[in-house]
Amino acid sequence: MTFCFDIGGSKIVAAHVDDQGRIEERGRRATPVDDPSRFFKALKALCPEGDEAVGIAIAGVIEPQSGQLTSANIPGISGLRLAEELQVRLRRPVFLLNDADAFALAEARWGAASGHASVMAIILGTGVGGAIVLNGRLHVGQAGLSGEWGHGPASAMRTGESLPILTCLCGQTGCVDTLGGARGLERLYLHAYRTSLDSVSIVNAWQSGDAMATRIVDLWLDIVGGALAAAVNLIGPSVVPVGGGLARSQELISALDQEVRRRSLVRQETSLLYPTASGPEQGLAGAAWMVQQRLSGIAS
Repeated sequence: MTFCFDIGGSKIVAAHVDDQGRIEERGRRATPVDDPSRFFKALKALCPEGDEAVGIAIAGVIEPQSGQLTSANIPGISGLRLAEELQVRLRRPVFLLNDADAFALAEARWGAASGHASVMAIILGTGVGGAIVLNGRLHVGQAGLSGEWGHGPASAMRTGESLPILTCLCGQTGCVDTLGGARGLERLYLHAYRTSLDSVSIVNAWQSGDAMATRIVDLWLDIVGGALAAAVNLIGPSVVPVGGGLARSQELISALDQEVRRRSLVRQETSLLYPTASGPEQGLAGAAWMVQQRLSGIAS
């Protein structure tokens, strides 16, 4: 059993994960996003006695050389060498990785992507994210970044629709990330009709055949499908597990899968994208697998 945390901007979840990736929750608390002292106390209160290694999946980017965390969702600890800090406070080895990377590892190890040599996992949540696993090992790029397919220019080449030009949190303008997630779907609807509708209602209306929602979802498929097809052509994954709130609609992911396969160079007859059946804290399983890899010397 491996003890792990899944830490996001809203909650901290603690659990034990067995060798089959099964998760046994041990507790959860709201994340103290602005107060480092309260943050560390929350983790210490949830952590059991012992000296076993702990794995942590967290919303943020970890710079590989320095170990410095950058997290827009948890500003109180952003800029810290968090693994080092926690090793002192918890008195045990601590291994840290990005939550999207943890999701990708979990799917490659225990999900439907198990057995695939080339896996690109994507997140369609508030925004978009992703990670790459090659031959069972996470691909970690320069400065800890890889699989970030959402930070390039959004375009709608098939539909020819005009797009809102928005500033992305990364500092660039017009990124796919601004239009590809749940908030992006809502922005497209607002841009087209000057009225607000939440993403769940847009998807439900689309599934019911509503013409206005159908136009917006088709535009969204154009934007996201084009960006993903480019990523698929570059990386060549044999499977693309999809997590995040928008993945709850199997019909939406099926439509996106068809869009991506039509626009990819490899004409794959079977599905490439699939919505994951795992729970919202599947990153815990990925963190556990990362700990096992590090302790066995598989990954550096």
